[in-house]
Amino acid sequence: APPAEEGAAGGAPGPEGDMTRAELKAYNGSEEGKAVLVGVRGRIFDVSEGREFYGKDGPYNIFAGIDASVALARMSFKPEDLQSTDWKNLSYAEKDTLDDWEAKFETKYRLVGKIVE
Repeated sequence: APPAEEGAAGGAPGPEGDMTRAELKAYNGSEEGKAVLVGVRGRIFDVSEGREFYGKDGPYNIFAGIDASVALARMSFKPEDLQSTDWKNLSYAEKDTLDDWEAKFETKYRLVGKIVE
């Protein structure tokens, strides 16, 4: 692992830069000391400071390591929503919910990059 990741759990900077969905999956909170990342609308946030929520065994761990936009917008733990990347076709109410989540991530966590294909 690159040195930038050392001690990510302690608030030290985690990875920076764009990554593919496959690369993002590696930051799903299962490894202690490795950054925990969540994608929202194609942007990647380092949520390591919220490890108790997004890390292993946390209530929102299911959103870690993926672009969770559709699942967050629908407040859903359904596999089809967790796997969906089609957040552009959400209902107005779902988009409002996603806007709220996105604002929370922007306020609370560090933006580290974008999801690229």
